[in-house]
Amino acid sequence: MSNITRFEAGPVQNWDSWSFKHPLLSKPAPGKLFLGEKLGLDGMEVSLNTLPPGRGVPFYHRHRRHEELYLVLAGEGEFQVDGERFEVREGSAIRIAPAGVRTWRNIGETPLVYVVIQATQGSLEQQGIEDGEVVDAQVRW
Repeated sequence: MSNITRFEAGPVQNWDSWSFKHPLLSKPAPGKLFLGEKLGLDGMEVSLNTLPPGRGVPFYHRHRRHEELYLVLAGEGEFQVDGERFEVREGSAIRIAPAGVRTWRNIGETPLVYVVIQATQGSLEQQGIEDGEVVDAQVRW
C-alpha cells in the first residue's frame, strides 16, 4: 500500500532493548528508538522511550526549530524546563517550545515509558478535525 507504512514496536517491556548513540554520551543510551526513518516520516519525528528507575537524561538541551510533545504512558518522572521542576505520571502530556531548556528523570520504581513527537513550531496550519474530509464509501470490515 502506497499510503501507509507500518512498524511493530512490540511489547513495552521490551523497549529497553533499543539503544541510541548520542554524540554527548560515551556509550549508547538504552530504551530509545526514533521512528522517522522506519516509517518514512517527513513532517515530524517520533521516538519511543523507556527510562529505568533512578535514571535520567544527563544533560540539558533545547531545540532550534522543533517543539516537542511528551506523552507519558507509564511510570513517574520529574521534568525541569527553564529551571522549573514538575512531576509527570501516566497520562501526562507536556509540550515544550524549542527554546525551553529541558531534562528529565525517572523518580518511580518502574520504567518511565513515554512517546516524544517533534514537529517544526508554527508549521501546523489548522487544529482539530478541520483537515479531514469524509470519503463517500461504505465502511466494510
